[in-house]
Amino acid sequence: MYNILCGAYTLRLGARTNIMGILNVTPDSFSDGGKFFTLDAAIAHGQKLAEDGADIIDIGGESTKPFSDTVSAEEETRRVVPVIEKLARQISIPISIDTTKACVAKRAVEAGASIINDISALQIDNEIAGVAIKYCVPVILMHMKGTPKTMQVSPVYDDIIKEIKAFLKNRIDFAEKNGIPRSQIIIDPGIGFGKTVEHNLLLIKHLSEFKTLNAPILAGPSRKAFIRNTLKNLSGNDIKSDMPITETGTQAAVAAAALHGANIVRVHDVAGTRATLKIIDAIKNA
Repeated sequence: MYNILCGAYTLRLGARTNIMGILNVTPDSFSDGGKFFTLDAAIAHGQKLAEDGADIIDIGGESTKPFSDTVSAEEETRRVVPVIEKLARQISIPISIDTTKACVAKRAVEAGASIINDISALQIDNEIAGVAIKYCVPVILMHMKGTPKTMQVSPVYDDIIKEIKAFLKNRIDFAEKNGIPRSQIIIDPGIGFGKTVEHNLLLIKHLSEFKTLNAPILAGPSRKAFIRNTLKNLSGNDIKSDMPITETGTQAAVAAAALHGANIVRVHDVAGTRATLKIIDAIKNA
């Protein structure tokens, strides 16, 4: 059991699998780019995610899909801060800011976010650690091979589980040495970030091996290419991220991740995931 302090909120992880709902305030994210790019659309979707049963809303202003380009800190801030400011007053669950930039994280936390979700695990901008300490918010440390621009260019591992565990241990140690308490660290093996289809399947299959790092585990399989490519191989047809069959595949991946040790799953469809996890958690706790 883990109790993660997120400002006025506490995430209790262990008895059931928590749900992180995705809110992309971007024009180019792979699944929902542009759908929630206006303030009103973003707020409405954030409210719906909360009503559907999300435990956390994860807000990002920069696409991290394969081969995507970065945006300036000013533009990223412009996209996310108004949404966070307004949404934080309307929902009663924590908001996480999905960013690799310390200045964006600072503005987001001041606006009402209470978790920092850094896909670079404090490597792109290690000053994020100072933001987390100053504002007493937890951090999510994710494994990524390369950058979003390069990560899917022939990723190779000798032993993917061993290598990602070593990476995450190193980043946990770095975070602790920089003042972030171990009790405020969540780890994410980075499904879809510099991995092939086989790598992603192996990560989910062996997710329980990351428990030895003694930190809550987040898994983010939602609608990713490994699901669509696996389904395509079965059907012979192209599978798009917004197709119902992709969500069916996502729920299978969510169920497997939860059974293998995920404490949090990051998803687009919160309502569907809540139903899936109601059954999975009942089976786990039977």
